[in-house]
Amino acid sequence: MKVLCFGSLNIDYTYKVDHFVAKGETLSSADLKVFSGGKGLNQSAALSKAGAETYHAGAIGEEGRFLIDELSAAGVDTSFVDVKKEVRIGHAIIQNSVDGDNCILLFGGANRSITKEQADKVFLNFEKGDVLVLQNEISELEYILSTGKEKGMTVVLNPSPIDETLLKMELGKADILILNEIEAEKILGKEVTDGEKAAAELFEKYPKTDIVLTMGKKGSFYKNAEKAVFQKAFSVDAVDTTAAGDTYTGYFVAGIMEGMPPEKAMELAAKASAIAVTRPGASPSIPDRAEVEAF
Repeated sequence: MKVLCFGSLNIDYTYKVDHFVAKGETLSSADLKVFSGGKGLNQSAALSKAGAETYHAGAIGEEGRFLIDELSAAGVDTSFVDVKKEVRIGHAIIQNSVDGDNCILLFGGANRSITKEQADKVFLNFEKGDVLVLQNEISELEYILSTGKEKGMTVVLNPSPIDETLLKMELGKADILILNEIEAEKILGKEVTDGEKAAAELFEKYPKTDIVLTMGKKGSFYKNAEKAVFQKAFSVDAVDTTAAGDTYTGYFVAGIMEGMPPEKAMELAAKASAIAVTRPGASPSIPDRAEVEAF
């Protein structure tokens, strides 16, 4: 069984600040670090480090070739990453506050140059029973999701970042929906404070889709037709939460691919994300499997 992560590749410019910049405010940063990132790249790295046979598909500009090297070093097959001369690589401007929270401004760049033709070529290499992992940082997302579903792949969707275009899609086509409380609020149209209740409401809305709702320090919640599961968050001193959700997604999916029950996959994912937030950066913060199992 193979997993195809069809997603974004970014350069992350991470600024250390006392607080997030407000309207009209000019704020000096204490530090600037440049990391590899993008939700797709992060999730591919997490999947591979967790032990899954991982393939990444996407697009970069010429200046992003080092991202291919980083994915390869993490054990990811990058054969389906297109290098395009006519577009810039996607990038993110990240404010990282003193308490470890972050806010992110994205420029799509090459991530928004994905075409149906590129997707069709990639899908020739995958078959029924393989896994497709998606996020909302590339173009042609709806087509890619539908094509994967038609091929009989298990489709995992992380609806992030959430926007009006995504909300108009048939999210119930996904076999597994992995989202946080902000995305849940947008989908449900109301504030989310009770994770168990929100996961149940999401499952009622998408009854053919397994729901995984992550809520930071409040833990994570799983709901399908057979069971409801709660996984506590592990208490750590957070430094940077940028890749916490992506790490959780990669490790959870890898666990499910191994045949783990949801509760075991959630525990593995919670441990991995707990380690990730204690380190700066996105992809570089993702731990190896041995480190997670020793946590």
